[in-house]
Amino acid sequence: MKNRREFLIKSTLGAAGLALAPAWLKGAPAIIKNFNKPDSNFNGVQIGCITYSFRSLPDQSAEATLKYVTDSGLSAIELMGDPAESFAGMPTPTFERGQMWQLGRKARDGQLTDDEKKEWEELQKESAAYSQAVATWRANADMKPFEQIRKMYKDAGVSIYAFKPSAFGRNNTDAEIAYGMKAAKALGASHVTLEHPANDEHTLKLGKMGERYGMSVAYHGHEQQTFDFWDTALAQSPKNALNLDMGHYIAAGNTDLFPLLEKQHGRILSMHTKDRQTPAHGKGNVVWGEGDTPIGDVLKTIQKNKYKFPATIELEYQVPENSNPVAEVQKCVEFCRKSLA
Repeated sequence: MKNRREFLIKSTLGAAGLALAPAWLKGAPAIIKNFNKPDSNFNGVQIGCITYSFRSLPDQSAEATLKYVTDSGLSAIELMGDPAESFAGMPTPTFERGQMWQLGRKARDGQLTDDEKKEWEELQKESAAYSQAVATWRANADMKPFEQIRKMYKDAGVSIYAFKPSAFGRNNTDAEIAYGMKAAKALGASHVTLEHPANDEHTLKLGKMGERYGMSVAYHGHEQQTFDFWDTALAQSPKNALNLDMGHYIAAGNTDLFPLLEKQHGRILSMHTKDRQTPAHGKGNVVWGEGDTPIGDVLKTIQKNKYKFPATIELEYQVPENSNPVAEVQKCVEFCRKSLA
């Protein structure tokens, strides 16, 4: 009796195994393909990151940036221009951009010494020449390298949902704008992002070019963001959209973040996510959970209402001396995961 019972049990398990085998075998390639790849979609909410978060790291190549992203546990990103454009062969600057930025700030504040004024004037000339060289390169750039980046990132489990090169400003040529949109499409992005130009004529132009090239244009804002900040651009073109920044929105003193999400969720294509303080508390960029930005509640609102836009981690608080940007982004990812558990 015992032997017969064991036989029946083994036969039943064997039959079950045979019945399940085709489905397992059919699913095996997909499981193997995705093995050890990042997944930062937590219970229906895509958590991403803008690669600006890794700006202080020495290697800004496309390959190094990809490693920063995967080491952070992220499966989707907003890609800054430099990693992609350097990979594609864009001319390298002939001047120190960090020095130009520092002198530029002092120039705006009227704090330049006589020697610094001469250096600033020379840097401006070099910058103008470099901008012209970049514009010429962009007007003739091959899209194949951007397709290669898309594949390289996709093979590593990372999708690129937004692209942010410095190609969409009022001083950029139409050829540069067209290039930026075509490059974004080659990267697999659904939209490009840029700082809101505070110029209705330019947002109209970008929206119409977006319609022509099949690319949405999402405008980012800092403390100038208000409830109706994007209304004019949105009315100008269906391709104009929001790249909302919740941290800056709170630091500006706004108290209607959730009504804004409800009103504009269909036009928000991505949302920068950081923790900042209200004006009453100093407006600081702080470690997540220590400020006044309701990150967890916003993520839960996205989840509950099944909003489609990703939450883009932007690391802007001071990285501790005993840490690094990748480790801090990892903490932000974990904050999101726990909020959405």
